[in-house]
Amino acid sequence: MDQVSFTQMKDGTAEDYALLERLEDQFNEGLVERLKLALRKLDDGLSGYKVSRLEHSLQSAARAEADGADDDLVVATLLHDLGDELAPYNHSQLAAAIIRPYVRAEVTWIIHHHGLFQKFYYGHFYGEDRNEREIYKDHPWYQKCVDFCERYDQAAFDPDYPTPPLEHFEPALRRVFARKPFDPDVIGEEPAGGFDSRV
Repeated sequence: MDQVSFTQMKDGTAEDYALLERLEDQFNEGLVERLKLALRKLDDGLSGYKVSRLEHSLQSAARAEADGADDDLVVATLLHDLGDELAPYNHSQLAAAIIRPYVRAEVTWIIHHHGLFQKFYYGHFYGEDRNEREIYKDHPWYQKCVDFCERYDQAAFDPDYPTPPLEHFEPALRRVFARKPFDPDVIGEEPAGGFDSRV
């Protein structure tokens, strides 16, 4: 097996880092398969809802697709709860980190903040401020996140909704994750303030 010569990164050579870059590129070719595997794990996750987390994710993405959303938003919607298993208290930020190199900044912002915005529907039942999302009321993407939660996320717990299988979304996943990471022509610019660490 090919390995680098160093035991500390500071001692690496150009050849070492060329090797690592080649191996990383090969590994990253399997990203979509790993994402699909992670999504399938949501089928056995958190219980109590009328649908599994996987079905919720598929249904959310199907709703976005039916609404005419582009690949960025459909794929982001499919992956929006991917962090539930490993980061239950900041799942939104984990999902946003996964998509950030590949989609426009607006979509990453929506996914990053959807957990906070979603509290509008239930926060008051836990003694929390359901309107906490209002701290972003002047943000240019505020309404987009409100719409995401209303149309795609909170509405996607219906066992009777015609939900396509994961394979239906594979072409869009492959198109998005085949992009050059952090391509400024794709990502664009974030507005002042960027991503708030509070949510």
